[in-house]
Amino acid sequence: MKKGLIALIAVGGILLMGFLVYYNTYNKAVALQEGVDEKWGNVQSAYQRRLDLIPNLMKTVKAAAKNEKDILTEVTRARAGIVEAKTPEDMELMGKKINTAINLMYEAYPNIQSTQNFRDFQVDLTGTENRVKRERDVYNEAVKEYNTHIRGFFASMILNRETFPKKDMFKAASGAENAPEVNFD
Repeated sequence: MKKGLIALIAVGGILLMGFLVYYNTYNKAVALQEGVDEKWGNVQSAYQRRLDLIPNLMKTVKAAAKNEKDILTEVTRARAGIVEAKTPEDMELMGKKINTAINLMYEAYPNIQSTQNFRDFQVDLTGTENRVKRERDVYNEAVKEYNTHIRGFFASMILNRETFPKKDMFKAASGAENAPEVNFD
């Protein structure tokens, strides 16, 4: 073979290898960048779930507790025969209430469910916060892998920094180190 042909094949081989390195580096960077964006979308989805779920759970638990309180108050009043007798009709009603109260003394009080509702709320709240934390952790792992790739020796020489900028890890909001207050009022 002629030296010119060998040189041409060698240059072609080097160009082909360079193209393949660029192709693989670029495609991996694109895949990692899309993975980071997907993971951030999952964090946003977990935030939305929390925003949708927690206020509705709180309203449900509070309404159930209030309803239970009202029922227990009425049952207690009925059992105690509390009626102000102002008219003969009230006296008759009071007699019926006293009879009812005597009969009710032997009945069990209504089963209180609000404590279990509060426990269930705590479980749901903990589960939601665990989901949010997990999604943030997965996002940070994806950012680490992406940033490691784009900052690698060959990738940093090949990739455009505007197309593949370094991504930031999840950062907590200012004051996030303070525990939030859950208020049932």
